[in-house]
Amino acid sequence: MTGALEGIVVVALEQAVAAPTATCKLADAGARVIKLERPEGDFARGYDGFAKGQSSYFVWINRGKESCRVDLRRPGDLALVEAMIASADVFIQNLAPGAAGRLGLGSATLRQRHQRLITCDISGYAPGTPHYRRKAYDLLIQAESGLAAITGTADSGPSRIGVSIADVATGQAAYAAILEALLRRARTGEGSAIALSLFDTLAELMNVPYITRRHGGVEPARIGLAHPSIAPYGVFRLLDGEVLVSIQSEREWQVFAREVLESPELADDPRYASNVLRVAARAALDSAVQARLGQRRFTEVTAALDRHSIAYGTVSTVGDLIDHPAATALPVPTPRGPIEVLAPPVIVDGQRVTMRPVPALGEHDAALRTEFAVTVAANRA
Repeated sequence: MTGALEGIVVVALEQAVAAPTATCKLADAGARVIKLERPEGDFARGYDGFAKGQSSYFVWINRGKESCRVDLRRPGDLALVEAMIASADVFIQNLAPGAAGRLGLGSATLRQRHQRLITCDISGYAPGTPHYRRKAYDLLIQAESGLAAITGTADSGPSRIGVSIADVATGQAAYAAILEALLRRARTGEGSAIALSLFDTLAELMNVPYITRRHGGVEPARIGLAHPSIAPYGVFRLLDGEVLVSIQSEREWQVFAREVLESPELADDPRYASNVLRVAARAALDSAVQARLGQRRFTEVTAALDRHSIAYGTVSTVGDLIDHPAATALPVPTPRGPIEVLAPPVIVDGQRVTMRPVPALGEHDAALRTEFAVTVAANRA
């Protein structure tokens, strides 16, 4: 199956996670992605050594790219990059704020030179805000955005979400914005200048707690494996394990209480007559549900939940995830052999994405320098 972005050329002056996430998606869709790395390489190459001595982060989000080392302090390398950009459809960068502009690679400058070019600048904070020139990384943004304050339990204190959610969500947002810009260009012939930030991405995800606090006057609490707006929704202990139950509607609550819990008195209790009331009485409700589930076994409870189409799950460890029957893993080729990774989620016409190789540092130096040497020479002439 031909990739939807076959023929699109992306030049990426990228590092770490956010921009590489976006360009990984573009590469998966068939785009040619030229990854520009500092002479010592993208520092994400050194985050860990779990992937046969390679970084798990780097293996995960750099498949399908060409790696070219450049030293942008050298005029020849800067000219090489400018030649690449001149032939590109998309230029994406997530250097420190202002760094690309000082190199003559700012989006305004590039858009003046190349009418059809789409530029994408990723920063920690949005341009024009007081924090714009600060360096910013995922954990800092989780804390600054308020996400850490609502993550964890009442006793744990603020917590980091266990993955780099600010980086990953920003990369996904950048990918979507670039696709929109490509569609816009197909209609108008004009490129676009895209700017987005880690802070704005997480802040947008925080809208429910934001509205709760700003308009409802309630500071959202840390409630662990429960839902701030829905009840019952959480983990309950059984005789031989635990189960995570999710009730989404009044009809489901009635079925759950009468048929699964076998407790018509709970179904008829006026304290629990609506979701809003159940959330307000969460402690008493959870205690009542726990009392009824705590004397029953996993197979009995899950059979009843299945029978009445009530959503439930279990709390997996990462070890459990490896063997999870719903998980799909695919091998991605790397310089040190194939590494099994969890597959991207999208299935198109019944097919998963083809996992193209992760490049070695500078693997495509010679080929790319040869390919763009003619353009560099012509520009100098």
